[in-house]
Amino acid sequence: MKLNNLSRRDFLKLSGVGLAGLLAPPLSFLFDDPFAAQQGRVTTRTVWVYNHPSRQAEKVRFYQRDTVLSINNTAVSDELDAHNRIWYQVGTEQYTEGYVYSGDIHPVRTILNTPQMAIQKDGLLAEVSVPYTDAHKEPNNESDVAYRMYYETTHWVKEAATNPQDGQVWYKVRDDKWDKYYYARAEHIRIISADELAPLSPEVSNKDKKIQVRLEQQIVIAYEYDNPVFVTPVSTGGRLRSGTYTTPQGNFLTYYKRPSRHMAAGDIAASGFDLPGVPWVQYITENGISFHGTFWHNDFGRPRSHGCINLATNSAKWLYRWTSPQVAMNKEFSFGGLGTKVEILE
Repeated sequence: MKLNNLSRRDFLKLSGVGLAGLLAPPLSFLFDDPFAAQQGRVTTRTVWVYNHPSRQAEKVRFYQRDTVLSINNTAVSDELDAHNRIWYQVGTEQYTEGYVYSGDIHPVRTILNTPQMAIQKDGLLAEVSVPYTDAHKEPNNESDVAYRMYYETTHWVKEAATNPQDGQVWYKVRDDKWDKYYYARAEHIRIISADELAPLSPEVSNKDKKIQVRLEQQIVIAYEYDNPVFVTPVSTGGRLRSGTYTTPQGNFLTYYKRPSRHMAAGDIAASGFDLPGVPWVQYITENGISFHGTFWHNDFGRPRSHGCINLATNSAKWLYRWTSPQVAMNKEFSFGGLGTKVEILE
């Protein structure tokens, strides 16, 4: 294998979930039928459904942001020069509506959970397991909504509370940016176990691990003993309405890690952002450049971030588990430890 020129075959072989990782990185293939109960949330203001997997095809209808669609298959477009040729077929088993561009659809599922009433003092790390749920200011549906919490975003659960009127259990969730507390329906949130965050390749010394970011190819490769063991498409700094953002080149370390972070900056109407629960964050610079999971787009393979390295959530979680320093289950972050080497190339 030529490490400086990763072929399509190499990419498929090394991708964290093989061919499925290339077609749709966040999709879960733990089911007998990979599309059983598979859904997709619209991440843009509107998205068009076409009768063929191409923007030159006939438009069938459109959906607005946060509409949840049923995904029953994938398709590859004929646009050979596109950075992402994957489209999702949407509709029911009996009726197919058409095709939507995968970059505008966040693959999600609806998985309900049995609430855990005993929450330890330091809190428990958890992730949203439905397409979205709202964070309320009080533990009831009639109270004001603070913000929306999206699928696979991570949050710190501090308490469980039961609404005496309807018996609904709510989790009290801490917002780590504003140090405020909100409430979300407990059945919509899954407590993360220690086994899920067990270190990957702990037998390999940290000095023998390295992450390489290739800006031109828009991929990240993880190496053990200079051998590639994982590769995934990413999105790095790009040209946005508010300006041009770059991901710095050079050598860095994953010196500061957080399993969850509320990221917010700028004017949302002009390419600013307000993103509660960004998962699996690994900072590499003091001004906030990091690897992290992404739920606001699925358009990996082209630059479109504010400088960070956007990854599909499952890819970000893999890297988070594989790198140093490790973050204790009851801690919100680890800072200043011996990090894993990061090399960012043009």
